Amino acid sequence: MPLVPRSVRSSAALLVLLAAVGPWASGCRRAVRADLGADRAVEAGVPVELGSREEGAPVLSWELGDGTPSQQGPRLTHAFARPGVYSVRALHEGQDVGRVQLTVVPRPLLRAVPAEAQTVLWMPTLRGNMETLVDFYERLVGPEESENALRDAPLVAMVLESLAQSSGVVDPEEGFGLFLLPSFDGVVALLGVTEPEAAMQAVAQELESAGNQVSPTGDGAMRVVPADSGEPMLLFVDRGYLYLAIPDSAGDEEEVGEPVSVLAVAPAVADVEVARGAVRDLQGPGLSESALYQELRAKVAEGHVYLYSSALKAGAEEGEPVSPVRGFMASLAVHAERVTLDGFLASSRPLFQGAAAPSSALLADSALGPVAAAQLSVPPEELAKLVFGAPGSPLRERVVERWRAHGLDPEALLKALRGDVAVLVYFDAPGFLKSFVQNHRPEPRGTVLIDAGLTSAEPVLRLLDEHLDGSLLRFRVENVPGGKMYRTMLRGFPVQLMVGAQRATLLAGESLEGRPRGDVGRALRERLGGEAFGAGHQSLMADLGQLRADLDAQHSVPGVPAERLASAQGLVKAVLERFMPLDSAFMDFSLAEGGARLKGGLRLREGARGGQGWR
Repeated sequence: MPLVPRSVRSSAALLVLLAAVGPWASGCRRAVRADLGADRAVEAGVPVELGSREEGAPVLSWELGDGTPSQQGPRLTHAFARPGVYSVRALHEGQDVGRVQLTVVPRPLLRAVPAEAQTVLWMPTLRGNMETLVDFYERLVGPEESENALRDAPLVAMVLESLAQSSGVVDPEEGFGLFLLPSFDGVVALLGVTEPEAAMQAVAQELESAGNQVSPTGDGAMRVVPADSGEPMLLFVDRGYLYLAIPDSAGDEEEVGEPVSVLAVAPAVADVEVARGAVRDLQGPGLSESALYQELRAKVAEGHVYLYSSALKAGAEEGEPVSPVRGFMASLAVHAERVTLDGFLASSRPLFQGAAAPSSALLADSALGPVAAAQLSVPPEELAKLVFGAPGSPLRERVVERWRAHGLDPEALLKALRGDVAVLVYFDAPGFLKSFVQNHRPEPRGTVLIDAGLTSAEPVLRLLDEHLDGSLLRFRVENVPGGKMYRTMLRGFPVQLMVGAQRATLLAGESLEGRPRGDVGRALRERLGGEAFGAGHQSLMADLGQLRADLDAQHSVPGVPAERLASAQGLVKAVLERFMPLDSAFMDFSLAEGGARLKGGLRLREGARGGQGWR
């Protein structure tokens, strides 16, 4: 090996040494690196952790990009108040050592509700939902009643104020709701906010202005003593939501002699700290990924407001079967002049054993134009289970014994029913207007028609004959083709009951002769949509629009001068427009695969603006 001069060997060694330590000796800044992870989405109000937990990690300066002051430290914990895209920078001695882009999205309300909540009523987002709902409510009850209701709901008032200003402490992209916990005897309200402390102060001021006493608890919450001396409430914030735990003041009061049901879970208490603890301990998705909720959510339509409830885990009375109901969910969609309800009830086994009674024969052929209608189409024994309890159960035995003590045989009567019952109500506009003009006061005038299908007339006739014999009620009985007719007068109105081999029909009020006849059930389905008033459906309808049409149709009434008739019509219509903005409403319940379907709707009169509201 050739000899290398010592000066050259020293220079080479120095170069190797400089190469090894050069990066450290020439600038420490390049050695500091802050691993902030990949760009990602996070939820508003939920703290994000960035930086290092290692002992001796360098202190960094954090630029958050959301307008808040920069922070110092090896590690950062920060909650972004509002949705948006933020670029977070980590700096060391003024030089960038890390950067990450965080897309902040609204925190869904159900992720802020504990998974064990049994019932939740909520509005997913405020913008576009709250204004629509409040406007409809105001049109229904009138501005004065609406204002009074909002005055008693400080959270709602604060929401509307923030939405009107397009800024404030409320997060319009998050929601508002109420929920019940099995461990807390009361209700918890929650609201998405952008500035938790400011939101608490705003609600505290509203509560104080209503006469309540509000005081800090020392741990970030506020204790609220109601003006009516009820149980104290608790106001607190957690991860971007403001909560108000409201205990049920009457929860511990029990009526003397009332049996107490035995729950399969621990009894609820009114301690507001129990509610706060459930929220504080909430981890992960909360109620949003509950299997039952996900199942039911897929079965209901989109809406502005939702209701979810899981089955109450209560022990059934001895001998009574456990309810097959697993849970229920419904959505309410609000439009300018109507709201629609779509709900689904999940069941572990077919309701009513999957059986359905026929549709009412009365609805197939009756006078058209009722102002109210109802149909019950349930197999008699299933109806008996709902009313009296299961056969052989202690509840059923007690009810039957009580009926028999009054001379009634419910078992025989139930066996005589076919399972279809219908009620139709008609408005007698000529009679009403004539009475109004002559007596100077409004008096109800109309006809009620009730019809029940029978498998046997004998039990019904025996029941009537036994109880009418010796009664103070004056009546007469006629044998007519196909059965018996019972006639009497009640409060000046004629009443007749026809009992035949297949039907029992009660007519109370004036005769319906002269009215056009037809398939009332089909007419109602065409008006309401869906399959309401069909076989196996439990349906209910009220139609004030028909009542107004009946009033308008009276161009002359015998015995009433034309000018007085017009004056009476104008006065009645003015009263209806002021106090009754409703046009129609209906509800329909029917069996479906996996449970039952609930449909409903409410429509306002066109151009309606409620006055004093309904009282």
